[in-house]
Amino acid sequence: MTKDEVIKILYDRYIKPTENKDGSFIGVEIEMPVVNLSHKAVNFDIVHKLTELFLKNFDFIPTGIDDHGHIYSALNKTNGDVFSYDCSYNNMEFSFGRESELHTIYGRFRRYYDFVQDHFKDFNYTLTGMGINPNRMVNDNVPIENGRYKMLFHHLSSFSKYACLPMYFHRYPQFGMFSSASQVQLDVTKDRLPQVINTFNQLEPIKALLFSNSVLLGENTDLLCCRDMLWENSTHGINPHNVGMYDCEIKSVDDLLNYISTTAIYCVERNGKYLNFKPVNLLEYFNTETLIGEYLENGEICSMEFHPQPEDIAYLRTFKSEDLTFRGTIEFRSACCQPISDAMTVAAFHIGLLDKTEELAELINNDHSLYNNGYNAVELRRQLVCRVKPAYINTDSLYTLAKQVIDLCRQGLIERGYGEEIYLAPLYDRIENRTNPALTMLNQLESGAHIDKIIKEYGSQACP
Repeated sequence: MTKDEVIKILYDRYIKPTENKDGSFIGVEIEMPVVNLSHKAVNFDIVHKLTELFLKNFDFIPTGIDDHGHIYSALNKTNGDVFSYDCSYNNMEFSFGRESELHTIYGRFRRYYDFVQDHFKDFNYTLTGMGINPNRMVNDNVPIENGRYKMLFHHLSSFSKYACLPMYFHRYPQFGMFSSASQVQLDVTKDRLPQVINTFNQLEPIKALLFSNSVLLGENTDLLCCRDMLWENSTHGINPHNVGMYDCEIKSVDDLLNYISTTAIYCVERNGKYLNFKPVNLLEYFNTETLIGEYLENGEICSMEFHPQPEDIAYLRTFKSEDLTFRGTIEFRSACCQPISDAMTVAAFHIGLLDKTEELAELINNDHSLYNNGYNAVELRRQLVCRVKPAYINTDSLYTLAKQVIDLCRQGLIERGYGEEIYLAPLYDRIENRTNPALTMLNQLESGAHIDKIIKEYGSQACP
């Protein structure tokens, strides 16, 4: 298969859906840790019972059932919402069907969340708004019992096979079972793709400043957002173009397609079996006659020879901070789960700035408090996910820049006319107090607060 043929496949899957969009819609996904307040491992039987009650109460139908007959994914056909567990039964996710404004999504989130909390409290369990499960060291961090999640864990656990690669691998292959994110998908038309991706890529350092909420308590409290490290220094990051930020400027749709063509594929499905294999660059993949994949059969890892097919593009898994999807959306993936009272901040932030990309780009280009100091956006993000900021950064100037970004976001939300700007209030508080959820948590712990108090506080739901 020639490069042009591969580019055509990529165009049809990723670019064509952005043509002739019929509106501007929002998709929100919120993952949350399940926490046993007795500081013991989560009893999955309690989780499975909750799942059954949730489906009955909200008219969801099962769409994913594990090897033991337990439901891990369900759909509400009326509104398109999905109730699921991501990688593990320690991590619950609400994914909302597309809507035009945030209030409708937030209303459903509150109803779902309250229902789960009402059930969990009888068992001394709770959901909470943290990017890392505070009980990760006592939980059973095991994958959902099905071929896909078991083989994903197998893939992430295979890092020792790549000792020859010039990269650092962390030792947390189970990270998907204890890390939680807040993600948003927004419709973007074809002509705006390069501008939106470039501008929001440049904005990632400011997002680190405001949204960091992933701390490996007990091991590393110097890193306020370990989310980047967990993805980039895993087998997902063997090809760095599959993860994280863009380290180049995307000037056109052709640039974007060429970039996607440099990513790697590592899994497909054949005859109902999920196959994993060493990540292979797309162009190489589609020019290889046969490959050997591994799959799970009766608890054993088996091998299967298979032939690459054009349809395998559906199994391309990328985890970019700004990730173009087959739905004609850009998914913004880099934000940690936020305290539950601030659940809509991530979505509001991206929605408000989406139509302000020109002003945002000008703000960034003219800034000298953070940008234009010899570091690119990737390097700046790596600096700002850390607790200690570099000496060249003036804190007051940095937060002045952050406030300018949020002011621009607020203006964008006001112009939408839905009153969604109310969801930005927590971000203004963070700017005023020079903090973010991770830093607030660490300061409370160092002042003598018990982790249970913080878990409950971050799991408390309050009206904006």
